[in-house]
Amino acid sequence: MADAKPGKQLQIEVPVDIQPNYANFAIINQNYNEIFIDFAHVTPAVPKTRVHTRIVLTPYHAKLLLQALSTNLANYEKRFGEIKTQGAGLPEPPLTGFDSGQVH
Repeated sequence: MADAKPGKQLQIEVPVDIQPNYANFAIINQNYNEIFIDFAHVTPAVPKTRVHTRIVLTPYHAKLLLQALSTNLANYEKRFGEIKTQGAGLPEPPLTGFDSGQVH
């Protein structure tokens, strides 16, 4: 996703004390200039959650992220097998999670 010129290398520093955020729920919205992705963690039997991370991307960078995720998921499935999301004896998904059918 880097827009670096060929021959130049981008150095990225990840702090050793960085705290990861776990998310099993996302809300995605857009306007003309930006794509907004809000992440939350929904806990079973708890009827309320709170957005803990908001990522704002340009549509261009969102498309690059989509391509990068697609490539990485394809690599994951080659290595570990297909990720099943519906059917195949899986229970019906709850009304939480990353639902590609939801359009905002």
